[in-house]
Amino acid sequence: MNAEKITVKSLDGKTVNLIDIYHGKPLLILFFNIQCLGCVGRAIPLAFDYLQEFKSLNVVAIHTLFGKEIVTKDDIINIFTNKELPFPIYFDIEKTNYEKFECEGTPHWILMDSEGNVNRSIFGSQENAQTRLIYALEELTKEVE
Repeated sequence: MNAEKITVKSLDGKTVNLIDIYHGKPLLILFFNIQCLGCVGRAIPLAFDYLQEFKSLNVVAIHTLFGKEIVTKDDIINIFTNKELPFPIYFDIEKTNYEKFECEGTPHWILMDSEGNVNRSIFGSQENAQTRLIYALEELTKEVE
């Protein structure tokens, strides 16, 4: 699957296309929700670790809203102890991208190559998901470096 557009909202409310911003390098997208303990406790720290380990990788997170919940920029920032974002975070207000990538829940990872093609889609943050994701990251970033 090639994603020509991944339209999201920045935390400041601007509509952006992630493909325009992050083309040319592999992109790891983490779909998450702040009410998901696996997301906040495992997946976000993992995404930060992957960003540090794989220098040829862009990492972003997309907060997906479910139901009628309202989540603000401050809500997102407040999940971080130092109140700074470790990587760009966006909103997927109407679950458009969540559904487009057929996510199975949160956390869900989408790994894209530098051309915008989906390389892997992995649900979860526990050991099995982590192992599959690290192998995919090693394989994809080796091609770029």
